[in-house]
Amino acid sequence: MRYDMLVIGDLNVDLNLIGDGVVPEFGQGEKLVDDASLNLGGSSAIFACQAARLGLRVAFAGVVGDDVFGRFLIDTLRDRGIETEHVRVRPSVKTGITVHLVRAGDRAMLTYQGTLALLDAAHVSRKVLAETRHVHSGSFYVLPRLRPGLPSVFEDAQRLGATTSLDTNFDPSGAWAGGITEVLAHTDVFLPNEQELTHIARAADAGSGGDIDAALAWAAARVPTVALKLGAEGAAVRAGGETVRCAAYPVEVVDTTGAGDSFDAGFLYGFLNDWPLEAALRLGCACGALSTTGPGGIAAQPTLEEARAFAGLA
Repeated sequence: MRYDMLVIGDLNVDLNLIGDGVVPEFGQGEKLVDDASLNLGGSSAIFACQAARLGLRVAFAGVVGDDVFGRFLIDTLRDRGIETEHVRVRPSVKTGITVHLVRAGDRAMLTYQGTLALLDAAHVSRKVLAETRHVHSGSFYVLPRLRPGLPSVFEDAQRLGATTSLDTNFDPSGAWAGGITEVLAHTDVFLPNEQELTHIARAADAGSGGDIDAALAWAAARVPTVALKLGAEGAAVRAGGETVRCAAYPVEVVDTTGAGDSFDAGFLYGFLNDWPLEAALRLGCACGALSTTGPGGIAAQPTLEEARAFAGLA
């Protein structure tokens, strides 16, 4: 196989504003923040960077504008060793941007979709699907043109011998639908956080209510492996009737941007290499925790050796 991982999804810049003063005051009030940084962003792109950092051969399919932000993103992916031949440049629309307002233990996000709204299934050739071991997609709900075609992309990938994974991230519309059950029917690994899973299960099946155990059971009945991110409580994975948990690793947190995406990449590294569930989960938790020790989503992402040592997996 040419690639270990094809990543399809959001590619935008992140402007991170950090400090206790990040909550704005209208009426032309000005507040000072502790730090600011411009970084590669997008759940899928941050995931791709961590996967490459772990040593996987990664290709990315996405869309950027013909502007300074788009060139910055392509250069950053290439610097990480990620193949960018499937990143399309569209001159008529600006590259998407997310402003992260980050304070201790929490963050809020404001997103201009821009080129995020242009990505569709036609950007993914069946040739590249045949060249990869695994296909991952993130930010399902902010990619309106990709959503209808993603089930067929995943179905084709599985038919060609690849496995698939999905991290929906948050739904800004609050609907939590948009074809999610159709794509989950062709998903091998589902990677939600607790809040996302509860909303998705409730929208698809009112009987699941707001109970996380019922929501997890709903997902496990549809997807062979469900890796659930639990924030400060760590993570859990359910597969083949087995449930394994991992407590959160204590670190000095600088910025939580993309921690869940780094977790995804660590867990899937173990999944692709047939690691036991517990070891894969511990590697995911280590990658997620270590990624929070620097600004932005990718600056502090660990190598495989660093993550294994941190998780006691040497």
